[in-house]
Amino acid sequence: MVTILGGGIAGTVLAGALAGNQVPVTVYERQPEPGNGAFMVLDGHAHESLAQLGVPLEALHERSHTVPGFRFHFLPEERRATRSQGHRLYQRADLMAVLTEFASAANAPIHYDKDIIDLDPSTGALHASTGAIPSDGLVIAADGIDSIARRRLEPERPAEYAGQVVIYGTIPHAVQLDTEPDVMHFHGQLGEGPMPTSTFGHMWNDKAVFWFTRLTREPLPQQDIGSHPAAHWADAIRAADPMISGLIDTILAATDAVHVSNARNVPFDNARAVQLPIVLCGDADHAITPAAARGAREAIEDALALYRAITADESPFDAMTERRIRITEERTQQTRVISRATA
Repeated sequence: MVTILGGGIAGTVLAGALAGNQVPVTVYERQPEPGNGAFMVLDGHAHESLAQLGVPLEALHERSHTVPGFRFHFLPEERRATRSQGHRLYQRADLMAVLTEFASAANAPIHYDKDIIDLDPSTGALHASTGAIPSDGLVIAADGIDSIARRRLEPERPAEYAGQVVIYGTIPHAVQLDTEPDVMHFHGQLGEGPMPTSTFGHMWNDKAVFWFTRLTREPLPQQDIGSHPAAHWADAIRAADPMISGLIDTILAATDAVHVSNARNVPFDNARAVQLPIVLCGDADHAITPAAARGAREAIEDALALYRAITADESPFDAMTERRIRITEERTQQTRVISRATA
């Protein structure tokens, strides 16, 4: 029996894949329904992993937007354009709808509005607000950046502020802009390091506009996180790149509300070794700022690694230990590539 904490991207797709291969699995999710949230971009590697888990690519394509390329306007002209590697943009709700349909078709039981408030690290026994929940076998904690499992197993490894506030906005109808359609555009201001100190990104097509801002500043207090009128953050958003104030004003004028949050990381250089019966997965183990553009992909690849280990009767311990090594190598390589591009 496999018990999964968290019905987000990793937990839902893993549950569907396991149930589809006759592995008994149960998911407990604290939210009352499949999660909403900001948009995200998944690359070709993430789509390959989803396909190997059994998710129909046709369904994913129907609920997403093709991203044929990227343009980094803060770089020299010869280095601005980058071709897509199978990237597609998703509203999180649309991606979760596809994954939830996949899990439902496999008869994977997902219990929403079930808040797990504690667990026993030695046995994996779970405790919800309504009482004890029996669990017999492997527990996979895919319960996000504020994971109750990580807090119980490794209280010395909390999520840390990554130095930037992130603002997301979506315009659910077409707005004609003076930038190239479909391409994901990045404007901003470079500092001393390889990453911009502020970023304004956007993509538009004949259906919608998706945009975000990342601002280097002190973290927001908890009460300021969440949805706000776009006008409340207008001055800060314009400051992300004053050279494109006209573009930003056009987008803000068509945006009703924005979602604001603190970007956070969960470092795992000091993580304890994986110890059964509880395995951390995705953001619960190694969340990374949205600026890295790889958090969702890493969670999906975790799910694939665990799926392969469980269905082959191999060790989830070995699978996640290898994943940590792989993630470290890939992140180091990505940092080198970015540093060369901005040098």
